[in-house]
Amino acid sequence: MRTAFKEWAVVVNALARGDQILILRKGGISEGPGGFQLEHERFLFFPTLFHQQRGSVIPSAQILYDSLAPAFSSNVVRIECFAEVVDWKLIETLGAALRLRGQHIWRDEAVREKFETGSACSVYAMAVRVFRLPLPVELPMAAHYGGCKSWVELGTNISRDGAQPVLTDREFNAKLERFEQALAPAEV
Repeated sequence: MRTAFKEWAVVVNALARGDQILILRKGGISEGPGGFQLEHERFLFFPTLFHQQRGSVIPSAQILYDSLAPAFSSNVVRIECFAEVVDWKLIETLGAALRLRGQHIWRDEAVREKFETGSACSVYAMAVRVFRLPLPVELPMAAHYGGCKSWVELGTNISRDGAQPVLTDREFNAKLERFEQALAPAEV
């Protein structure tokens, strides 16, 4: 696998611990006026500090943020997990986006900002199954990895052999059901 998804390091850490299965994405500047597109259903996580803001995450995640930032290297990217998208939705109302509260580490203000930024008032919500690689892979940071974009092609293939899910089937299915229920259309 060579395709990687850039996400805040603190969010990747929450996903890798099984604290959340949810990714909210608006899209990077490099993705143009159409914003984010789900181009790949399987991808490695590329943790980044780019655009990461301490005040955008809940207090318990801020403590994690404080511990991650100093250890982060600008010369190396450490790949530890990959994900498979199992469900995704384009959320077109702020109320629906806020119904996901408690399923992720973003503060309501950050969700609101993601939702309202840009020409379209919407955000993608992806439920992902996360797998931890047997050993982390460290790659030198390349210039083409930079910038405000969601997807990058790594300079090398990374094997998924021996990777293990971070959540049991039961744990994952419970979180997935909660995600789906939060975004289910209201009955009339």
